[in-house]
Amino acid sequence: MIRGWYIGASGMNAQQDKLDTISNNLANVDTTGFKKEIPVSKEFSELLLRRTKADGVLKNPFGSSDVAPIIGKVGLGVETNELYTDFSQGSFKSTDTNTDFALSGKGFFVVQTPAGERFTRNGNFHLGKEGILLTKEGYPLLGENGPVHVADDKFIMNRDGMIYARNDNTVVDRLKIVRFDNERYLKKQGSSLWNTNDIAGNYHIAEGNERPQVLQGYTETSNVNVVNEMVQMIEVNRAYEANQKSVQTEDDMLDTLWSKTVNTQR
Repeated sequence: MIRGWYIGASGMNAQQDKLDTISNNLANVDTTGFKKEIPVSKEFSELLLRRTKADGVLKNPFGSSDVAPIIGKVGLGVETNELYTDFSQGSFKSTDTNTDFALSGKGFFVVQTPAGERFTRNGNFHLGKEGILLTKEGYPLLGENGPVHVADDKFIMNRDGMIYARNDNTVVDRLKIVRFDNERYLKKQGSSLWNTNDIAGNYHIAEGNERPQVLQGYTETSNVNVVNEMVQMIEVNRAYEANQKSVQTEDDMLDTLWSKTVNTQR
């Protein structure tokens, strides 16, 4: 019966992790370029149950035989294995602002932070005092020649990320748009930024068919579906209550057992 407490409690912890993830998704439903997270659970390894005593029957007298056969399996609960990021495309929102960009397809903008290069899908930039395109936190947007410098916000950008000055149509720079071999393992760092690791690997400049199109004057909305998240929240609450009731039932059973044991000893 004590094992039942741990199984029910592990289920409650897993459902709490799911609820926290859903709450975070809903909180970022209006965050530009946000990618929702999906909690993935796994069960603890099962244990094999064997008889503690031999049954005295040798089914194979000419060879080895199991006199304490397996009588079944018992589970030990569940735990959260990972938070899987859904990189599916969000919809596009027209802003009619030249410093707003959206990526149509997989890939990331690159920005320069004090901790090094970081990656983002949030294309909501603004023009700084020195003529550099910046994130709202003040991090420079990088082109293939360094931070993107423009004379004003009247520049033109094509679908390949090439930036042209409106006055003389000269090339200013080309956006540094990158891809990773294992994008699902990138780690979120807050402020719509991502960082790589040994599993995700180093980035490479997106070219050819793997390079996403750049839409000027648009931003990408989050890919969070509010209705689906609310439905999942209801399901999680019900699953949490079911696990809670199982723990309460185990507690009542153990209380009854102890009461009867004490009365018998008296």
